[in-house]
Amino acid sequence: MTAPVEGRPQAERMVDVRSVRRVYGSGHTEVVALHDVSLRVNKGELVALIGRSGSGKTTLLNIIGGLDRPDGGEVFVDGVDVAGLNEAALERVRRDTVSFIFQGFGLVPELTAAENVGLPLRLRRLPSADRERRAALLLELVGLGDHGEHRPDEMSGGQMQRVAIARALAGSPRLLIADEPTGQLDTETGLAVMALIRGVVEAEGMTAIVSTHDPVMIALADRAVRIEDGRLVDA
Repeated sequence: MTAPVEGRPQAERMVDVRSVRRVYGSGHTEVVALHDVSLRVNKGELVALIGRSGSGKTTLLNIIGGLDRPDGGEVFVDGVDVAGLNEAALERVRRDTVSFIFQGFGLVPELTAAENVGLPLRLRRLPSADRERRAALLLELVGLGDHGEHRPDEMSGGQMQRVAIARALAGSPRLLIADEPTGQLDTETGLAVMALIRGVVEAEGMTAIVSTHDPVMIALADRAVRIEDGRLVDA
């Protein structure tokens, strides 16, 4: 068997974060959000990223997903060094490889559930009939097959988050990043949404990193990673 080449991420890794540092501000206003953070996530793994607000969870997820850039270190996603990409290449990564679920749902209020789910496919210029079929399939997957014509203001928080999950799956991403996806939901609904994420990760064969401040929810993850004051303390 051929030995892995030094400096190159191994094939089974979806995420390989190496000595990443992120600093905001300068001088007396400087805040170090991430201190020399390294994290490896294998393909097909569901990892819970836990820590209190302000610990660096969102910064780390944004850097992995290409929404932010580190001030030092390397970030490989599916073998691609996203920290070194230009903006056009990063847009392709966000379109074709990585998908996001946010705490605030991020649905377009004027669009129906089906239209929201199909939005990423419209950006890919997929024919409308194909978009509609994929949206209907995904809404069924998240238990909202009969809500396709409902707009966000006609749905509960849990239902809106399910639509957001369906939208995140629309483009068949290889990496799903969820930043506090249950933060606006009650405990029972939040656990149901986490169970749904666990199920769709397995059904779609994806890798997922989910940040949460609720340790109860880590039971559904393959493993948990804790971050405190910008440092991983349990990886």
